[in-house]
Amino acid sequence: MYTIGQVSEMFNIPVSTLRYYDKEGLFPGLERSSGIRRFSEKEIEALRIIECLKKTGMEIKDIKQFMEWCAEGSSTYTVRRDFFLRRKKIVEEEIRKMSRVLDMIDFKCWYYEQAIKDGNEDRLNQMIPDNLPDEIKDVYDRAHED
Repeated sequence: MYTIGQVSEMFNIPVSTLRYYDKEGLFPGLERSSGIRRFSEKEIEALRIIECLKKTGMEIKDIKQFMEWCAEGSSTYTVRRDFFLRRKKIVEEEIRKMSRVLDMIDFKCWYYEQAIKDGNEDRLNQMIPDNLPDEIKDVYDRAHED
């Protein structure tokens, strides 16, 4: 069992956020001893899922719905699976977008390394887009995909 302070440190989450999650019903089986919250491994795992879903941009009300499905038991397996399949698609799309962002950053790092060596951008401007080195052209093309 863990105290709220210990859980706060483990996850780098403010105690106030953990209290809010508890108030919202995200830890339905949370034990209290003399009014002090005691987090078990079950709540720790729930918190891992909560933090994962928050990182996908999910709102607390939707996370709460998921937790309610969990409490309902095996009859909600399908709806829970579908819930995660929808989240997966959202995350995969975000990864694709961020991959393009990373490609642009990689291209710009290469570009400015070359500009520093040359002392100007003249040669580079003549190379873009068709005369870039193959590996840089691939990065450039991915960064500029529609």
